[in-house]
Amino acid sequence: MAGQQMTPAEAMDRAVVLAAGGLGRTSPNPVVGCVILDRDGHVVGEGLHQRAGGPHAEVAALADAGERARGGTAVVTLEPCRHSGRTGPCTRALVEAGITRVVVAVADPTGDAGGGLQDLRAAGIEVDEGVGREAATHVNRAWLHSVRTGRPFVTWKSAATLDGRTAAADGTSRWITGAPARRAVHELRAERDAVLVGTGTLRADDPHLAVRDLPGAPSPLRVVLDARAEIPLTARVLDDAADTLVVVAEGTDASRLTDAGVGVLAVPAADGLDLPAVLHGLQERGIRSVLLEGGARLAGAFVAADLVDEVVAHVAPALLGAGRPVLEDAGIATITEALRLTTTDVTRLGEDVAITAAVRRIS
Repeated sequence: MAGQQMTPAEAMDRAVVLAAGGLGRTSPNPVVGCVILDRDGHVVGEGLHQRAGGPHAEVAALADAGERARGGTAVVTLEPCRHSGRTGPCTRALVEAGITRVVVAVADPTGDAGGGLQDLRAAGIEVDEGVGREAATHVNRAWLHSVRTGRPFVTWKSAATLDGRTAAADGTSRWITGAPARRAVHELRAERDAVLVGTGTLRADDPHLAVRDLPGAPSPLRVVLDARAEIPLTARVLDDAADTLVVVAEGTDASRLTDAGVGVLAVPAADGLDLPAVLHGLQERGIRSVLLEGGARLAGAFVAADLVDEVVAHVAPALLGAGRPVLEDAGIATITEALRLTTTDVTRLGEDVAITAAVRRIS
């Protein structure tokens, strides 16, 4: 992209693509992309926030641009920060680099980092807000959600036949979907901070849950809901391919796990584990996005608790007529109570189709 002439809107599209490169790597920080344009609108620098504690996108883009940034425009997906944490304030870096205009898609809702645009204006820099807001909000939806609600953004991933079955009557389920869909699941995992299953999935499939066949891609924290701490130490999810956290009921003796070096989180339990408490515990550990890969019962419990924010449904062109349903009791008794979603993407994956939909909520 270097040297290409772009409008600020076109540069913002590019910045959103850059920001997406940080998914699964930056939490508890947001993903951010930045493009530097010179006085004539040519791209002279690009950057993204690659990891928590590393340079912010603006600093990386300014370093890429060097002196060519002076008198230019910084196009950023999220409002530049004004505070000093593990890195210095991006507002100061922009001022010192001689940037004369900053184009921002989304305001920072946090108290310590927000307010950067006010500082930039006070320094005499022209500021434009809202360019590319929808796309920039979408790529950063998990972090924005976690800031506003205090819990991670939950994506439920399902795989089912056209008639809504995840396994045949005899319990067989490999494979409902084809290889392209299975690869897409690994891509989803790589973009999330945690992947979560229950003991039913653990017993039925002994899943590994780490990312495979994507060189350099990070694996999420593997989370198993296991109220009684019964998971066998030989379970594949307890290998050293990625970190694992087992969530147990308060009062449960989990010493067998902790003695083996397995991370344990204890939460209240009554009729099952307290799911909001589970998500709160993950939030406290810096988790901002969760991929729910559990079975129909666990998915139903999350839906019933209004804790699902997005659904990625892989649908295979096959019919079973009997077998396990994709979703069990979600507390919905009549059609007027149906959980309505808004489709955000439809993608063909070989013979299968992936439908992504966001849960509608009144804010």
